[in-house]
Amino acid sequence: MNSDYIKNLEASQMKTEVADFAVGDTVKVHNKIKEGNRERIQIFEGTVIKRQGGSNRETFTVRKFSNGVGVEKTWPVHSPFVEKIEVVRHGKVRRAKIYYLRSRVGKAAKVKELVK
Repeated sequence: MNSDYIKNLEASQMKTEVADFAVGDTVKVHNKIKEGNRERIQIFEGTVIKRQGGSNRETFTVRKFSNGVGVEKTWPVHSPFVEKIEVVRHGKVRRAKIYYLRSRVGKAAKVKELVK
């Protein structure tokens, strides 16, 4: 009985439509930010280096370079603060977690584009 309650609660918190993205893809994350009584959307564009978990606990991490410094942010996929996830391009990778990008800079940090 208790596990049914938890499953129903998790199912109610999940989004109906989630963008189809994978590790290595370049995405634009439209993130809601509250400043006082105003709300705005900030776009964070970078490469997905990790996607983990399942159900409504699933998270993903995006890495980008901002002013020569690597910045990583992690969001829950089904978060109400994530307005939408827009796939800019699909990347060709052979790993589930591409942490090796952390030690690379410039062109070496690029991921090849997946041509379908």
